[in-house]
Amino acid sequence: MADQLTAWLQPIADWFAGFNTPEPIVHWGHPLMMGIVIFVLGIYTAAAGWRGRKAEEVPVRAKALGDHKKLAPMMSLFIALGYTGGILSLVMQGHPILQSSHFWTGSAALGVLGINGAISASKFGGGKPALRTAHAYIGTVAMVVLFVHAALGVKLGLSI
Repeated sequence: MADQLTAWLQPIADWFAGFNTPEPIVHWGHPLMMGIVIFVLGIYTAAAGWRGRKAEEVPVRAKALGDHKKLAPMMSLFIALGYTGGILSLVMQGHPILQSSHFWTGSAALGVLGINGAISASKFGGGKPALRTAHAYIGTVAMVVLFVHAALGVKLGLSI
């Protein structure tokens, strides 16, 4: 399966390689950009969600939840795009995709974010408090998975 996936992605990776992007950018571009997404946008988005959940003042709560509602889908989109870019980067560098724990934590993060997005898109099952609580904790789990993912990515980047 890994060989089939690589064979399918190789023409796309070759097209990007045709831009003659310097090796340090191919190697470290994905980690740098995704680090910004996770550690700046992700932390702010998660903090806004928790701030809105815990705030007692209505204006503070409304601003925080509004920020969270605007930024969470954007963050998830950037994570999905970065996931794609990371896979192509691995193919461009000749690294086996499915053997990487970084690949698997990225896949898990996308899955968890997808579940959380579905909960939110359902309007929390019509406003059910239990689903709002689940959304908050699942989002926290997603951030933990992304932190582990980042650490594994640095380890992978140093090993390639």
